[in-house]
Amino acid sequence: MADRIFAGVLLLVTLAYSVIAFTTIKAPFQYDPLGPESWPRILSIVAIICLLVILWKPDTDKLDVAGQTWFRLAATVVLLVAYSELYEPLGFILATILFGTVLSAMLGASVLRAIIFGFAAGIGGYLLCAVLLDLNLPEGEIFETLFERAPAEQPASAEGAS
Repeated sequence: MADRIFAGVLLLVTLAYSVIAFTTIKAPFQYDPLGPESWPRILSIVAIICLLVILWKPDTDKLDVAGQTWFRLAATVVLLVAYSELYEPLGFILATILFGTVLSAMLGASVLRAIIFGFAAGIGGYLLCAVLLDLNLPEGEIFETLFERAPAEQPASAEGAS
C-alpha cells in the first residue's frame, strides 16, 4: 500500500511538472540536437510510465527500509548537492570523477574499483556528451584560470629605428 501512496503522490507532482514542461519551457534557440525543450518532456513521459507501473503492480505491501539504506539515501542527496555546486568550478570531468568515486566507494566498491569507475564516468561521460553529442560542458573555472594566457606584449614600433 505504501508503494501506491508514494507513486500516487509522485504521479501528481510529475503531472504538474509535465504541464510545465510541455507548456511553459521555451528556448529562444537550440544549441544541441534535441533542443533544451525535449529533455524535460522526455523525463516527464518516462516518469509517468514508471509511476503507472508502480501503481498497477507495487513491489511490496509495507515500507520497511533499513537504517543503513536511509543513511545512504541521505548521503547520496548530499553528494548530488555537492556535485551540483562543484560542477562549474571544477568542470564536468573532475566533478564527475569525484562524485563517481565517492558514490561507488560508498556503495561498497573497493578503493581501486571506485577510482577506476570515477575516471571512466568522468572521461567517458565527457567523450559521450561533448564529442559524440556535441553538448557544451564546463571545463571548470579552476582550469580556465590556470591556463589563462597573459595578453601578448605589443612589439616596439619601427618608426624610431631608421
